[in-house]
Amino acid sequence: MIPKAMKAVLLTGHGGLETLVYREDVPVPAPAAGEVLIEVSACGMNNTDIWVRQGAYGTDSDPGAVASWRRSGEGGNTTLSFPRIQGTDIVGRIVAVGAGVPASRIGERVMVDFSLYNRADDSLVDIDYIGHGRDGGYAEYAAVPAENAWNVRMAMSDAELATFCCAYLTGEHMLDRAGVKAGERVLVTGASGGVGSGLIQLCRARGAVPYAVAGKGKEARAKAIGAEAVITRGAGDLPAAVARATGGASIDVVADVVAGPLFNDLLNILRPEGRYTTAGAIGGPLVQLDLRTVYLKHLQIHGSSQGTRAAFRRLVGYIEAGKIKPLLDRTYPLSRLSEAQEHFMAKDYFGKLVVQPDAKWTQVG
Repeated sequence: MIPKAMKAVLLTGHGGLETLVYREDVPVPAPAAGEVLIEVSACGMNNTDIWVRQGAYGTDSDPGAVASWRRSGEGGNTTLSFPRIQGTDIVGRIVAVGAGVPASRIGERVMVDFSLYNRADDSLVDIDYIGHGRDGGYAEYAAVPAENAWNVRMAMSDAELATFCCAYLTGEHMLDRAGVKAGERVLVTGASGGVGSGLIQLCRARGAVPYAVAGKGKEARAKAIGAEAVITRGAGDLPAAVARATGGASIDVVADVVAGPLFNDLLNILRPEGRYTTAGAIGGPLVQLDLRTVYLKHLQIHGSSQGTRAAFRRLVGYIEAGKIKPLLDRTYPLSRLSEAQEHFMAKDYFGKLVVQPDAKWTQVG
């Protein structure tokens, strides 16, 4: 029996943790035509949750402006409206279907592709995502397009399965954008976070050789998941440390989610005709760039966000084949989402944090 009301966390506006409001009387959504209703069992946490809450994306004309994802400011062209239920990495079971969706899908365990593509082709220009353009998984129930709900039969917990989608799809598209090939050496920053730790495994899945930059105390875990060598962030001359780690061999690609003060060093580390790909800037979005480095070394710079349908299918294949593993650091009950975000922002974890409805919470970490 599907209830009429559910527990959910509502994002009520841009700002601090006080904008996250836990409610127990939120109406359960009804699946529209072409949609399914999922009883949520787990939802992974991502940096986008934090930046959207804070309005930290800036605009083209004012990097410090309060603005949502896609850099739409107050009154701008944004699909975000308040209150909004965030949460992208949804795992659960289909409990109802809308018109045009076979009733046989009821009961399926699903992992949700969080991207709202808005186009039939692979262009991501008009892309949006569940938890931003429509309500997401920080709730007991979520309605999503049926095509986004993928039936999965992997032998792992729902919380483990919820570690993959956003971070790993983002990482896979970063590697796609840079055209990473087997045998190439890739320097991965932010290697202890969701995207960075995913990138290490995704490089190995396609035969590339990852080198990791990670915070002090996290080196061994980065090595254990596939890094060829690990450079401790902030421990001196980064280009020299990378050269020592590679034995003097060149870096073909930098896959960066940190930016900030590291940016120029990362470009200097690249070989001539090397490629830089980025999907984040947790170390600071405003960087100093010496354009001479770019044009004299014939570098390529690729911006990347989310991923294509093909990249998601490839990701599911990697999971099914056991080529990538879940890195679940800790779970939180939905009623403690604010505490989970504080933990996330402190960066004192390795891999992913996952939120579960209180009635389904299985404590990890």
